[in-house]
Amino acid sequence: MATKSKGNLGVLAVWALAAGGMVGGGIYTVLGVVIAVSAQWAWLAFLLTGLIALPSAYSYVFLTNKFKKEGGVFVFLEEIKAKAMAGNLAWMLILGYVLTISVYAFAFGHYVSFAFNFGPWITRLLALGIVAALVLLNLAGVGKLSKVEIAIVTVNLVVLFSLAIYGIAHWDPVQLTSGIEPRPFWSSLIGGAAIFMAYEGFQLLSYEYDKIKNPKKNLMPTLISAVGFVVILYILVAIGATMLGGALPLIRFKEIALSIAAQDALGSTGIVIMTIAAGFATAAAINSTLFSTANLAKRIASQNELPSWFNHTNGNDIPDRSIIVLGALAATLAVIGSLGSLVEAASLAFLCTFGIVNWIAYKESDSRKAIPAFGIVMSSIIGLALIFRLVISKPIALVAVGFIVLVIIFGRPYILKKTIKRNDDNK
Repeated sequence: MATKSKGNLGVLAVWALAAGGMVGGGIYTVLGVVIAVSAQWAWLAFLLTGLIALPSAYSYVFLTNKFKKEGGVFVFLEEIKAKAMAGNLAWMLILGYVLTISVYAFAFGHYVSFAFNFGPWITRLLALGIVAALVLLNLAGVGKLSKVEIAIVTVNLVVLFSLAIYGIAHWDPVQLTSGIEPRPFWSSLIGGAAIFMAYEGFQLLSYEYDKIKNPKKNLMPTLISAVGFVVILYILVAIGATMLGGALPLIRFKEIALSIAAQDALGSTGIVIMTIAAGFATAAAINSTLFSTANLAKRIASQNELPSWFNHTNGNDIPDRSIIVLGALAATLAVIGSLGSLVEAASLAFLCTFGIVNWIAYKESDSRKAIPAFGIVMSSIIGLALIFRLVISKPIALVAVGFIVLVIIFGRPYILKKTIKRNDDNK
């Protein structure tokens, strides 16, 4: 079924939403983390993870156009008759999105708090407050404002690109390892694994398939170019910001690394500009991720792969229960979690998801199999590197993630069986 007449998102809107979905929270939250791991090789870490994002974007578009349905990997797995796997991965993906929202809220609280010199409790309240505010906006039916998001993305990209170019113009390679020990070449692999969630976001467009003008023609070049642009932007920002702020300050204040770089560039004016950019960018990223994830949860519930309780909508046709639960979980994690742990847990969830999407695309392709095959190989390498890092540095976090996966695999059928039986008894 053609979607050309139904869609209202043109090429520019799709490009901006894809780029904004990645950059909106990505670079603001992960720059300090990747510099701490990879130091002078941070730029290479972004390049390596970009080499997963690009074939994954191809695979997402190929499969979305092939099946002509919105819903992302859940729909892809259903179409190849892997229903049980679809349900398990859908739960994992929702967890990944919750972690992502929590990271964005965490970043929002820290950037705003730094600008006003607030204490740690106000920082937590800001993280909690922005999620609560966006939950209320979504419940009121005004959460998804594409034109507003596009404007925010445009300003955001201009600010980041300007900071990167300004920093590179002040070229000083010593800054890449200033105050710290240089890292070995292979640290770029570990650093890339730790911050892969920076490329999460473009796949949200697969949930908007019916709203895109002529997706068969426009979606592939638009999405690939958006991801490619973001890869280049991340590399430039990683180099430029470090040239301005120096490695040690960006690591010491990793929660607000870009504000530190902007302060070194323009003083208090730089802090104001970066705080406004970071605040709006992370808020927009929270909003779009919350909206899309709630609709994904509703769709999954309608297929009896989540309890039907999540299929409920309010008077504005908004999946209210999904939005409230997802927002509450994300806000809690933002308040009690640490940046590194949240980023790495989300990265593991998306590495797994992107690897599976590439696997499905490889199976379903008649030609160009090399593209998803490359995505599978890179996802596997980076995924193993992240697991190795977690084993060495955060074994408790890895055990927690493993426990959640086991609960999903073995507990999900029991939970669904009980809820379906209860619903039948109530009829």
